[in-house]
Amino acid sequence: MAEARPDPSALPEAEAAPRSRWRPQLVWLVPLVAALIGGWLAVKSILDRGPVIDIVFKSAEGLEAGKTKVKYKDVDIGLVTAVSLSRDLRQVLASAELVKDFQPHLVEDTRFWLVKPRISGGSVSGLGTVLSGAYIGVDVGKSSRAQKTFAALEVPPVIQLDTPGREFVLRSADLGSLAMGSPVFFRRLQVGQVVGYQLDGNGRGVSLRLFVNAPYDRFVTDNSRFWNASGIDVKLGAGGIEVDTQSLASLLLGGVAFETPEESVALPGAAPDTPFELFADRARAMRNPERDVLKMVLLFDESLRGLETGAPVDFRGIAIGEVTAIRVELEPDSRRIVMPVEISLYPERLRLRSRDKDLPRLSGEARRRFLEELVAKGLRAQLRSGNLLTGQLYVGLDFFPQATTARIDWDSEPPGLPTTGGSLGELQASLQRVAGRLEKLPLEQIGADLRQTLQTTSRLLHRLDTQVAPEVVATLGEARKAVDTAQNMMAADEPLQQDTREAIRELGRTARSLRALADYLERHPEALLWGKKKSEP
Repeated sequence: MAEARPDPSALPEAEAAPRSRWRPQLVWLVPLVAALIGGWLAVKSILDRGPVIDIVFKSAEGLEAGKTKVKYKDVDIGLVTAVSLSRDLRQVLASAELVKDFQPHLVEDTRFWLVKPRISGGSVSGLGTVLSGAYIGVDVGKSSRAQKTFAALEVPPVIQLDTPGREFVLRSADLGSLAMGSPVFFRRLQVGQVVGYQLDGNGRGVSLRLFVNAPYDRFVTDNSRFWNASGIDVKLGAGGIEVDTQSLASLLLGGVAFETPEESVALPGAAPDTPFELFADRARAMRNPERDVLKMVLLFDESLRGLETGAPVDFRGIAIGEVTAIRVELEPDSRRIVMPVEISLYPERLRLRSRDKDLPRLSGEARRRFLEELVAKGLRAQLRSGNLLTGQLYVGLDFFPQATTARIDWDSEPPGLPTTGGSLGELQASLQRVAGRLEKLPLEQIGADLRQTLQTTSRLLHRLDTQVAPEVVATLGEARKAVDTAQNMMAADEPLQQDTREAIRELGRTARSLRALADYLERHPEALLWGKKKSEP
């Protein structure tokens, strides 16, 4: 039976209900929290990201993006993120991301270098990188100016910037055997190292920078002396052979030694970057310091062979200066070649004294007048021989009253001191005069006269041999006979000898009688008048 369908009209009429507000579901909280966390992590990643710098290298040897680390005192502070070439293809740019805390230390004088195995002089460094690989080393600077691009050092710095101590500058004519890392000695203790050197701008010398570690840097005063301690110093004296060297390292690597005179030890330490002169040896370094130096020039017309820079300037046995330069110049007006010799005079070595006290130091103008007075009295410079074996010369100052009138040339720079001919020149002139006189002698006539004299002498000798000699022999024979006759007459058994002995005996008896008579008359002078008294029975 079919089911009955309901009547649609009987159904209730639908009414529209009002729309309700949306209510969040808990399921939507999960993606919302995830988005917040992701954003926070992104922001934190950006905020925590360290600085990115560029380091310029000459080569990419040892550099690898994502592997080469940046270390400061063996602590990882960054990583190389990219390695690329510069636009001109001459350099390599290494981009490195560092830790955020290192941002304040990226200043102008911060230094970067590649650490790898190196052998420098007597030291070996970077052996740890053989297994771990090369890394970039850092030395924090002290500047206040920030910087993002740095030029890497070719070699690691010898001294870190935070090492206590002070740097000083040495002036030298050449580098010698010194190099980066050469030791610095004080009383044979290694107290520092040579940290750098460069050629002077004028090309006439070398400037070295050395670092003296604390606390030894306080022994470097303004009066300290530095000398090249490389090699061996051998001296031969009365006590034998003396050998002096600082250490075995100085023999191989070279070295610098310094010393402070006893009277200057109490002085305060020298300021950093104070310049000093580097002497060749200790003997020259420890000479008395010359604060008062008078530069002068001498013009010589004679040969300067044997005169060297550093030769002494002597005044009657006292060294009062030294030769500083020797040149050759052409005078354009007279077309004359002269030999200028520059000297340094040290007036303090020749202090003026009276019998009572030391005279005060002369001012510039007073010294000038005093020198003019000395030159007017005959003060001249002269080349003299210091050693006949080696031919070395020195400059001697002395008075020559017979010298021609001259004056100091104050217009030249430095002033010119008058000179006179050297002793060697005078000797050569004397020899030339003697040679000239010898040339004027009639040597041929003298030779002819000498030959004639020899011939005459030969004839005279022949005559003596043929004529005079036989007569002389006969005369000697007669003389020998006379001597023999005299000897025979003086023989003991000859009558003449016997008579002579008897006469001598009579003379003796006569002398005794006279002595007895004289004694009697001395006792009895009246016997001269009355005669000898008769003796009583």
